Amino acid sequence: MRKPEGLILVIFGASGDLTSRKLIPALCDLDNQNLLADNFAILGTGRTEMNENQFRDKMAVAIDKFADKESCLDQHKKNNFLKRIFYMRIDGSDPDEYARLADRLAGLDKQLKTGGNYLYYLATPPVMYESIVSNLSSNKLNSTSDSQSWRRIVVEKPFGSDLLSAQRLNKIILQVFSEDQIFRIDHYLGKETVQNILVTRFSNGIFEPLWNRNFIERVEISSSESIGIENRGGYYDNAGALRDMVQNHLLQLVGLIAMEPPVVADATSIRNETLKVFQALRQFNRDDIEKNVIRGQYTGSVINNENIPGYRDEPGIVSGSRTETYVAMKFYVDNWRWNGVPFYLRTGKRLPIRVTEVVIHFKPSPHTLFAKDPGCITGSNQLIIRIQPDEGILLKFGMKVPGSGYMVKDVGMDFHYSDLSDVRLPDAYERLLLDCMLGDATLFARGDAVEATWQFIYPILRFWNENSNTGLFGYPAGTWGPENADKLIEGTDQTWRYPCKNLTAVSSYCEL
Repeated sequence: MRKPEGLILVIFGASGDLTSRKLIPALCDLDNQNLLADNFAILGTGRTEMNENQFRDKMAVAIDKFADKESCLDQHKKNNFLKRIFYMRIDGSDPDEYARLADRLAGLDKQLKTGGNYLYYLATPPVMYESIVSNLSSNKLNSTSDSQSWRRIVVEKPFGSDLLSAQRLNKIILQVFSEDQIFRIDHYLGKETVQNILVTRFSNGIFEPLWNRNFIERVEISSSESIGIENRGGYYDNAGALRDMVQNHLLQLVGLIAMEPPVVADATSIRNETLKVFQALRQFNRDDIEKNVIRGQYTGSVINNENIPGYRDEPGIVSGSRTETYVAMKFYVDNWRWNGVPFYLRTGKRLPIRVTEVVIHFKPSPHTLFAKDPGCITGSNQLIIRIQPDEGILLKFGMKVPGSGYMVKDVGMDFHYSDLSDVRLPDAYERLLLDCMLGDATLFARGDAVEATWQFIYPILRFWNENSNTGLFGYPAGTWGPENADKLIEGTDQTWRYPCKNLTAVSSYCEL
């Protein structure tokens, strides 16, 4: 990976959980791989009152707890990295504080010779985005007159809470920063296995010719979490699974699966093609939502002798809340490649295991030649791309069982990233932070794409708001969601793939 030039990374909300759990550990890992410039610095800002040494001590604890244990064990290197970290207390919503911020940045820039390059990271609640962006502009911290230096901004999700708020936020930020300065971050796109979707499709001549309506029966995307909402009740009850997972993470996966081949592998070309997918998503009408969108909410149960509370009994949840913790849907991409191919998507909390994967179901052979043989098992071919855990890829096909006759069993040919013992699988934030510093926006959502994904789910949100008393199904914690979600899958004896932690394991032998 390339090494960026010198810069100052300014983290707004640096005293929060995201900085401790993700940002600083990822930056430490990059430093240990010699992927940060010598004149690189971090300036944390926040409302919490503490001095620089106290902030560094806090970050040292975070590194010990969350950074890669193999790359961050060198105490000398860790101490040198901590010396790159600075802190100042400011209220990001107070315009008067930004003159002090500008002075501090100018001082650090002169001291460390960072070339006037500033990368702003908004690790704050979304309600702060507008004021921070406006205050940066008022103090001329959003641009530079020097053609050799740059200013960029990283915006965490959620990017808006619906179509109108996303459009408003885009408008506000684009008044201050140009599109090429804005990095809307989605950590799913930083995962190696997500990026490998592009490589699997476009570097292998055996897959792309089959990647269309003529050979693919359906596409299935699942993202399940075994945990509940933990301590995020206040946020989650106003978001729900549709906003929290579908609008960003999972639709980005759809974009990569369904896109046309780009002309070149650069940010503009790739993002142009994923945008076309989002624009081709068939919009839901009222009947579609009632038939093809299932929402659920987990109820209390006992798992491994532990009493698990239902969603409505979690801390911070409004009594009688109808916020969904599970969504399953069937939808279509109305273009030449995918016409008539159903896409199935599901996500939920308190499901049996934590797993994210894409399953490409190929059409069965037109004549089941061996189906009459006793014990013959001939399913359709499947290509399974595992995002997490046990990252890898699995191709399932029929093979003859040794012996007389033609008894066929499904077998799998698989690759696991864990087999690459000499290759380290980087954390998603490592790749994304490095790309921000390099100015490579390939793995970041563009403003028009964000609005297109909100446009797709907006009818669902509106229908649920207008019909709040209909269509919310309970499912016991530890199960795979509402039973009627299985009815979405078309075809006799067809259902979702029920994955295990182990990519190649059969569902009935899962180690939960």
